[in-house]
Amino acid sequence: MDILDRLTNRKELEDKLSQEATPVFLDAEALSASLQAKVVGQDRICLEVASQIRRRLALMQRGKPVGVFLFAGPPGTGKTYLGKVLADMLGRKLLHFDMTQYSSGGFAASSLFGTQKGYVGSTSYGKLTESLRDAPDSVVLLDEIEKAHSDVHKKFLTAWNDGFVTEASDGRQISTTRAIFILTTNAAVDTLAELSRLYANSPDELRRGADAALRAAGFAPEVLSRIDRIFVFDPVQGLDIARVAALEIESMIHSYGLSITLGGIDPNILMDLIDRQGRLGQGASARDLVRAIEDTLADSLIEAKRNGVTCVSLVVRNGLVAVLPPDASAAATAC
Repeated sequence: MDILDRLTNRKELEDKLSQEATPVFLDAEALSASLQAKVVGQDRICLEVASQIRRRLALMQRGKPVGVFLFAGPPGTGKTYLGKVLADMLGRKLLHFDMTQYSSGGFAASSLFGTQKGYVGSTSYGKLTESLRDAPDSVVLLDEIEKAHSDVHKKFLTAWNDGFVTEASDGRQISTTRAIFILTTNAAVDTLAELSRLYANSPDELRRGADAALRAAGFAPEVLSRIDRIFVFDPVQGLDIARVAALEIESMIHSYGLSITLGGIDPNILMDLIDRQGRLGQGASARDLVRAIEDTLADSLIEAKRNGVTCVSLVVRNGLVAVLPPDASAAATAC
């Protein structure tokens, strides 16, 4: 028998040891470059996030999560996507929660943090506590955090401030000191966009202004006080919309089992998508862009696939988008 089995609770000791912070020295420039390659139009945010992660992972003792970051700004600017890409680049498990689903009272909290003994569901852990128990170094992505019920917000306060969450079914404290929390919000879009423009080179002023704007939009002060950094995302405009659209078109083509020629997207197609997004204004999202691309291309791609075409180019003919094999477009290079 192991000495620790005989003289103490070895499992509890191993759990505590696994929760101890160990410094990790991260290449912030490499991480930033990787993020920028995936997330269009937010180079400044990518650099700042990478720098924050590097500093916090290098700490020997934290007692709190690696970071609690709020991504604020207009829809369709890459807030959620950056959280997902960050988890992938760091090799961490992603725990993604749509907080609009936790807007009711007690049930919302119990779904995440477990149910007290004597109530239905008390034999199993909550979705969040179970996931953090099994993968303590996860990236926890809380989409549209402002939509969650205040009871849910209160439960997160100990996670962000004290370094643990309590599982209601058995009272166990689950460490959050190795986790990264990413919160997103679409609140106060217009005000934040103006603040981002005014204080682009003054992060302290931007933080103060963003904090005030989010309080006015209904964020509880105790929630904002536990957020390490607020990152205000810039609206995606001009060529950045074209870049996002081109990547979405490429992804859609691949989803139909096809490939695209080099230079195979007619610039007029991208100009039309830029104009469509512009007409929608600040409220335009990436989902609007995807819907526009789908409406424009899906039927033609299906027809190309049905006809045995494997590689395509997209051109505008008589005001309509045509999906052609590469030898039908002199401007495109074959796959």
